[in-house]
Amino acid sequence: MTLFWYGATASFLAGMGTAIGALPAFIFKNVPEKLLNTLLGGAAGVMLAAASFSLIVPGIESGNSLWPGIGVYIVIFGMLAGALTLDIVDKCLPHEHFIIGHEGPSSRLKRIWLFVFAITIHNFPEGMAVGVGFGSGNISDGISLAMGIGIQNMPEGLAVALPLMGLGYSRSRSFSIAVLTGLVEPVGGVLGAGAVTLFHPVLPFALAFAAGAMLFVISDEIIPETHARGRSRLATWGVMVGFVIMMALDNLLG
Repeated sequence: MTLFWYGATASFLAGMGTAIGALPAFIFKNVPEKLLNTLLGGAAGVMLAAASFSLIVPGIESGNSLWPGIGVYIVIFGMLAGALTLDIVDKCLPHEHFIIGHEGPSSRLKRIWLFVFAITIHNFPEGMAVGVGFGSGNISDGISLAMGIGIQNMPEGLAVALPLMGLGYSRSRSFSIAVLTGLVEPVGGVLGAGAVTLFHPVLPFALAFAAGAMLFVISDEIIPETHARGRSRLATWGVMVGFVIMMALDNLLG
């Protein structure tokens, strides 16, 4: 039960990375688009490394320890299931991106809530990954995941707050909405930690499911956003640097 609470708490703290990232909105009305794209690229790199080293590799190892020789197949199935779930949610839930625009079915909701839904789709699998990481019993993996997700949430918080200010929302309201988008992560964390704590054999699948969902978000949402206006080189370097930072973090804490 202690691991469950660790996972729930860590996913909440990781989600609050959006609040830290949104704080500059109280000082600046905007930041250079190149800088924001680079930071978001870094966030994608962190997520990519987290999925690889903190979810997929432990998932295969866990699967092989439970069912020798078939761990990789469980992870393949889990990753595809995670990506498919995000694909279905993405198509069924109306949401909107600041650059790419509207996705999903039409809706009469205000644009602000469609933006919130878009970030919510991103953040849920991240919170679940942190919860599963702690629920597995591997504290070092859980800590590195929570730190990595918290780091990558910071530019996302800024990427939410600044465009909202550009739409006419006050600094305080823009900041509050950015914080709100991070609160879905503890929900994912509780579900992930609870699932693997109560039913340990689901661990390999849960790790892979979270990894697949995160990879889907990286490829379908974050990277296209940073490349949408043809300024991709800095964003690409951001991905590289973010990946290296998370890889080093995972190695140091492991």
